[in-house]
Amino acid sequence: MAQKVAKVGVKKEKGYLYFVDKHGDVSCAKMARGSKKGGQTKKVAKVGIKKVGGYLYFIDKHGDISCAKMVRGGKKKKAAKRK
Repeated sequence: MAQKVAKVGVKKEKGYLYFVDKHGDVSCAKMARGSKKGGQTKKVAKVGIKKVGGYLYFIDKHGDISCAKMVRGGKKKKAAKRK
């Protein structure tokens, strides 16, 4: 289950990808569509949260920063045998 880390209230525009960058701030980039290239990233809100390893940070539907524990593990992949 995700927990709210910071209340930001970012209003999302259609056609842009919003994410938490390596500095802990909210940034966005224009999404690539078909033959059109994506755009440069721009900072939307300066928050400066400290990220903890093993957690996924994202912008929730309310425009706030939330985090959830990353699920690790699962079935091990078998190595392909070569003849």
